Parts: sequence; C-alpha cells; structure tokens
Amino acid sequence: MDRTEKAEMVKVLEGIFDGSGSVVMAEYSGMTVAEMTELRAKLRERGATIRVVKNRLAKLAMKGKPFEAAGSMLTGPVAIAYAEDMISAPKVAVEYAKDNKAFNIIGGFMGEEIFDIAGVEGLSKLPSREELIGMAAQRLIGQAAEVAQRLTSQGSALAGAIKVIEEKAAA
Repeated sequence: MDRTEKAEMVKVLEGIFDGSGSVVMAEYSGMTVAEMTELRAKLRERGATIRVVKNRLAKLAMKGKPFEAAGSMLTGPVAIAYAEDMISAPKVAVEYAKDNKAFNIIGGFMGEEIFDIAGVEGLSKLPSREELIGMAAQRLIGQAAEVAQRLTSQGSALAGAIKVIEEKAAA
C-alpha cells in the first residue's frame, strides 16, 4: 500500500467514524472466511457493516476527534462494525460474539462516548430505532383512544339521560 492509498484509506475511515451512530471494535483472529461472511450477512440484514482495519491508519483517522482515546484499543487484528444508527452494530456484534469464541469485542465508541465490552453490551440491549418508533406510536394511539373515549362518554351519558326522560314522558 503506497502513501496515496494510505491517505485515501484514512479519509475513508474518517468518513466512517464521523458518519456512524456507533462503532464496535473486535478482534477476529481465528475466524474462518465462512464465519466472517456469515457475520457480514447478519450485519447487512440490520443495515450495519464490518470492515477489517489497519490499526495505524485507524488511529490516524481518529486523531483530533472526541473519540481519539479509543485508538488505544486497536491492538492486534481488529475489525470495526458500524452503522448509521446507534444500536444495530452493537446488537449484532454482541449476539455473534456469544456463539463464536474467535470474535471478541474489545470496545467501541458513539460520538464522544468510549465504551468497554460492558458498555457495548449495554448499548446492544437498548431498543432499536424501529422499536422506539413503535413504542411512541403505541402510546400516542392509546392516548388518542382515551381522549376519544372520554369525549364520547359524556355525550353517551347525556343521550342515556335524555332517553330515560323521553321514556318517562311517553309513559
């Protein structure tokens, strides 16, 4: 890799780091090509990506950024999993690491926050964007139904009272 290719790779990594909701760093030593392909497919299903990085170039891409200290985790063969949203990459990475001993999460970052393994696992337990939207929609629909029920209950009570008066008057 010549100097211009390295400079280009640093720019690509800067774009990844700046444009990602979260980045998970993991050691992948000992993984087979089939296992890595399986992990890539699982990440792709959730809108995430994994990329093997050269540690020195990744550290250069982190230089001057709020998450620069995460560069200290870059030792040995490291891959980064990332996505635009904050949850999908950690969720898939943690799920995959449970079943595959060769894939070891070493940490990650999200914005200015740097996470260790426990932090990445905690992040993976948060609901996804779609789940949060669904929860908000469910609450709004529930509240709207309650407002409609309260508005109509007074009218139905009044209608019932008028009907009773009407029946008494007819009798």
